[in-house]
Amino acid sequence: MNYTIIKLFQSYNALKNVQKVAFSSNTTNNMDTTYMEIPLYDVEKQQPLEKRKARLHYQSRKRGMLENDLLLSTFAKKYLNGFNEKQTMMYDRLINSPSNDWDIFYWIVEKKPTPKEFDNEIMNLLKKHAKNEDKIALRQPDLH
Repeated sequence: MNYTIIKLFQSYNALKNVQKVAFSSNTTNNMDTTYMEIPLYDVEKQQPLEKRKARLHYQSRKRGMLENDLLLSTFAKKYLNGFNEKQTMMYDRLINSPSNDWDIFYWIVEKKPTPKEFDNEIMNLLKKHAKNEDKIALRQPDLH
């Protein structure tokens, strides 16, 4: 055998071993991967209001779930800059406290009842925004 064929054969065997390891991984064996949790964020962390709003604009757009990306990013663009500190904290808790984005989505579109701790003026405004009663075509705002 020439040198090239030997190297190719060794590479092939190495790749097979890597695939065996990758496919035998048990990191998700005991995990329901259809219900992935949102990483925890300390919403009570002290932060200047404008910095908090800037973070919320970004977090509203980058949810990892297109439905919420669209609903929350357009909502934040329309309302967030006009929120006072109390309203901003309510919105921060709403998008960063639940453990799953699907929960947020189902509350917004009223497929599930909103838990008491999130049933407030911000959620009511968000539900109204999601109904899009004026039938305006929505698109995600550009990132700055």
